Amino acid sequence: MSTLKVNTIQNTSAAHSSTPEQIAQGRAKAWVNFNGTGTVAIRDSFNVSSITDVSTGIYTVTFSNAMANDDYATMTNNRLSETGGSTSTDHILSSLVNTTQSTTAVSIYNREGSTLYDCNSTQAVVFGD
Repeated sequence: MSTLKVNTIQNTSAAHSSTPEQIAQGRAKAWVNFNGTGTVAIRDSFNVSSITDVSTGIYTVTFSNAMANDDYATMTNNRLSETGGSTSTDHILSSLVNTTQSTTAVSIYNREGSTLYDCNSTQAVVFGD
């Protein structure tokens, strides 16, 4: 296997260039799309080894490869059901559980007000080192 070492990567028209550091910092280090209802199951993922169903609406996403530190950023999203409509329960907040992030996992939740919900589709994307 060969290694390509460069200082700058540029497209053929020389209009866009990036350093390897910019590429490494700007790409997702992990992402997951999973079914959060019934038997929790990963639909598709990158650098995620498992999902743990902690309790109603609360999940732990475990990384296949640990992050370099716990200062990464996590974006979350969800979809309550696949039936459509715009009832109040279609507006579920997806966020991080109020615990310390670790280099090996992140905990997320889905709720509206103080009520936690298992959502048909929950997604998380992680950026950082």
